[in-house]
Amino acid sequence: MVKLNTQKTINDLETSFLKTDLPVLRIGDNVKVGVKIIEGDKERVQFYEGTIIARKNSSINTTITVRKVLQGIGVERIFLIHSPKIDSITVLRSSKIRR
Repeated sequence: MVKLNTQKTINDLETSFLKTDLPVLRIGDNVKVGVKIIEGDKERVQFYEGTIIARKNSSINTTITVRKVLQGIGVERIFLIHSPKIDSITVLRSSKIRR
């Protein structure tokens, strides 16, 4: 009987789905995230522009939290950066922050 290492199998499968063309993302950067939106049978890209306020690293489940102020109200959105729904991420401005 062959014993399979399930964690190694999962890691090998996850690495095939990781994106390699991502820019270096730091907290405090102003970014423009292109999200694919499907409306009926059409697909378009909607851009979300804001400041990265959080980042959580866990291989394929790496997320960033982007905050923007829309009509005086703060809106935060969490993005999985390796998701196929994310079309592009561009860094508009990088700034040094104190945490």
